Amino acid sequence: MTSKANVRRSVASELSENRKWLKEQINPYFFTSMQDEPEALVLLERELLSLKSNRRLILADRDKSLILARVNEPGSLYDSLRHFQDREISYAMITHSDGPMPGMSQALEIQRFEFDRKSNDDIKAWKEVQLPQGLMRKTAAELRATYPEFDMKEFDRLLKILWLNNESYVKVASPLRVAQVLQLLQKSSRSGGLYLHVEPTPDVKISRVHFAVANPPQKEFLLQLMEVFNRLDLGVNRAYCLTISNGIHPYFLGTFLVNRRSGEVLEPGSELYRRLQQELYNTQIVSTKSYTYREFVTNNVMTGEEASLVNAFIAFCHTNLAHNQPDRFGLDDVQNAFHAHPEMSLQLVKLFKARFDPAITESHPLYASIREETVRAVNDYNTGHRYLDEVRRAIYRCCLIFITHTLKTNFFVLEKQAFAFRLDPSYLTELGPAFTADLPQALPFRVTFFFSRFGFGYHIGFSDIARGGWRTVIARNMDDFITNSNTIFRENFVLAHTQHLKNKDIYEGGSKLVLILDSSDLQRGGERQMENWRLYKLQHGVTNAFLDIFVTDNGVARSPAVVDYYREDEPIELGPDENMHDSMIENIARISKRRGYILGIGIMSSKEVGINHKEYGVTSTGVVKFAEITMAELGIDIYRDPFSVKFTGGPNGDVAGNAMRILLERAPQVAIKLILDGTAALCDPEGADRKELGRIVLQQDLDAFDPQALHPGGFLLYRSGSRRDGLRELYRKVSKTNEGLREEWISTDEFSRVYAGLPFTVKSDLFIPAGGRPETIDKDNWQNYLLPNGAPSAGAIVEGANSFITPEARVQLQKKGVIIMRDASANKCGVISSSYEIIANLLLTETEFMAHKERYVQDVLEILEQRAADEARLILKRHREQPGLLCTEISDALSGEINEQYATIYRFFQNRPQLCLQPIYRKAILAHLPKMLREEPKYAKRIKNLPQKYLFAILAAEIGSSLVYRGDREADFESTLKGHLMRMFS
Repeated sequence: MTSKANVRRSVASELSENRKWLKEQINPYFFTSMQDEPEALVLLERELLSLKSNRRLILADRDKSLILARVNEPGSLYDSLRHFQDREISYAMITHSDGPMPGMSQALEIQRFEFDRKSNDDIKAWKEVQLPQGLMRKTAAELRATYPEFDMKEFDRLLKILWLNNESYVKVASPLRVAQVLQLLQKSSRSGGLYLHVEPTPDVKISRVHFAVANPPQKEFLLQLMEVFNRLDLGVNRAYCLTISNGIHPYFLGTFLVNRRSGEVLEPGSELYRRLQQELYNTQIVSTKSYTYREFVTNNVMTGEEASLVNAFIAFCHTNLAHNQPDRFGLDDVQNAFHAHPEMSLQLVKLFKARFDPAITESHPLYASIREETVRAVNDYNTGHRYLDEVRRAIYRCCLIFITHTLKTNFFVLEKQAFAFRLDPSYLTELGPAFTADLPQALPFRVTFFFSRFGFGYHIGFSDIARGGWRTVIARNMDDFITNSNTIFRENFVLAHTQHLKNKDIYEGGSKLVLILDSSDLQRGGERQMENWRLYKLQHGVTNAFLDIFVTDNGVARSPAVVDYYREDEPIELGPDENMHDSMIENIARISKRRGYILGIGIMSSKEVGINHKEYGVTSTGVVKFAEITMAELGIDIYRDPFSVKFTGGPNGDVAGNAMRILLERAPQVAIKLILDGTAALCDPEGADRKELGRIVLQQDLDAFDPQALHPGGFLLYRSGSRRDGLRELYRKVSKTNEGLREEWISTDEFSRVYAGLPFTVKSDLFIPAGGRPETIDKDNWQNYLLPNGAPSAGAIVEGANSFITPEARVQLQKKGVIIMRDASANKCGVISSSYEIIANLLLTETEFMAHKERYVQDVLEILEQRAADEARLILKRHREQPGLLCTEISDALSGEINEQYATIYRFFQNRPQLCLQPIYRKAILAHLPKMLREEPKYAKRIKNLPQKYLFAILAAEIGSSLVYRGDREADFESTLKGHLMRMFS
């Protein structure tokens, strides 16, 4: 009994000593935050000394929570985090003891993790939440006392959002902690998604670092932040991190109590604070998965920003070299060039910094010497491996050209989530024909390269004032990523060039913004929401990077961190394209207005205060008008006669869906024999059932079509809803027979063969490719479009999709008798509509536009019909006059004529700006505008408020296009001759 009593006394004494030590050595807030885990605290008190012989002690291990006590040593947090790197942390708390544990030299580290992320849908009901009045009162009082700048109008909403995300945290946290979290949430949402604040604590050696990120990287982010602190020699004593949803996307809200291991204090404005800013903000750009991060950043070879810049070099060089020589300059080849020789990478970084550091710039003598040594290093690169050296010298030379031809960049802007580099397009000439021979033979006006953590891409424009859509290609596996990154520059260039041909009727030249989003690591089916978050992160970051360099005052970049070698205003208009959602359209317009871009909300078309392409079917209005006039040339009145048509692009797509809607409304005898979209293919020899198709048009994808509505001989082939049979993937096919429906499951090979072959083989009078990837019909497969008897499967093609057919294939098909109305003509009305939307944004208030929107849109639709009809009739007229000319050649020639006229007239008015508002020229400007603006005096007089470049451009567009569409070439030439003779010989 005595022995047992002694043991009990010993255990009680040890427990008492442990409890006392914990109270003395750990901050009291730890115990407050652990109120909801009393059993874990008891276990910690009882088993504390077990850490003498064990590295960790599990205090709680449940499905959605994990609490560990550990010996504090280098890598302890990393060791924990790497075991659940794929799990989404909703709350993390890291606490260290002030001194070493009893009988040990190391301190105690306690790690608490929760894995209970709420979805956006969980937060949408915040208005219905009833909060304890005491909690609201105490938190509000703390906010007013500690953060008087907090906007209390948002208090109720933000506190309810926090409660729905983590009710237990709000219950146990002190009012001060809750106030800090609300302040972080509001600050980050109002500062473009990044917020950093450092404040002192009663312990002068310790600083409190608040860091918040909207839509943060989802994997290994906390680990990356801790690595930043460690690399800057900042010890993290305690950390409290929440990841919550605001109903749209997540926010990371972190508070870190840090001390500098050298004993100095972290203070705002200090060099250490500046470096902390750079590195924390750069976590939005540099990926922990990248080789540069793993090998160079964590080993202190490079800073995080330098590694991000090297990754941008790799992406630029790969995309500029691989599109013409993919085997020689594949992604691995380019990466290896920079990874195998970090000293060369750092030399190129050094040159870049010398050119764009606001404290140096190229006028500084240091720049000239660094450039000279970099050129020498590139030219002299030699490892004795001849082939490899030639490849790498070409890569380094490409990077050198990139640096010396960049005219401005946001690299030195601190609050950024993507890089932007505006280049002089003459860099393409310097690269040489070996790398540009596969591009259209035209030099762009500007090229801008963007790079982000999750993707990269280009904006390419062929005119000073330029507009075109913003397309994001989503790569869902590495094969997709490598294939698309190989060709993204050429795809972008071709699309922008096509857009320039297409924009001949409006005052803006053509451009295109194409990004590739890497979501290849999101393999699980439940990660689709994360893919959307990543998409928004990429687009939001690129929008702000765009504005970093293009927001100007008197032509010069407004940000003092941007060294501007171009020094002119650049009015660039964007529009929605693939994977641009309505919420992001509105967001881009808001950000542009807030940041003071020259166009304000006019940066982006298809807004609520605008003309939504899908809602009004503006692109399809032109496509169907071209189809009407083309088919009339073949003797078919589509509004009276029976005819058949096949589509690529689904019923829920903008162009295909609205073209189907218009035909169903206006063409009573149309038979739609083929529809093919990303979810399914429908083939019906009698034409898709009008009632069933009308049910889903502009509402649902093709896989929602009821197979019972098929006619005998028709079938649906489903791309969605595949299933696995062992190692084989099978696809569903439903056919309609005289006996009823028959279902079968076919192999991947058979599915791919049938699905890809349908646009080629289904016979119809008309083909409208209104969706699908560029270059679907090319020089290698165009023959498949011919039937066994040699006749084309459809005699007329009206291209509703961009670059669906390559130039070589167009030529061959037209030689076989196909009439092709190419994309630059047939689908031009979408961009014309967007042009008039921007005019409305510049001349009307938002209230005026919304009040008269339907009238304005109807005026625009009339213009679209007229513009499409003018060109379609002129193409066919010239084809009748010269049958040897192909319709696509005539289309290109028309675009060339109008654009040449535009360029000449634009320069004329640039040199004579005083002419713009003289009566005859003012009439030309008004003639370009929709009827409402033209006929209402209070709106018509506002044209004088348009930016001067816009007046030049509108005059150039209206005069140039009218000369070609409605002019008489011989009569115009005669007038020119008479004018010349009158001046010279009168």
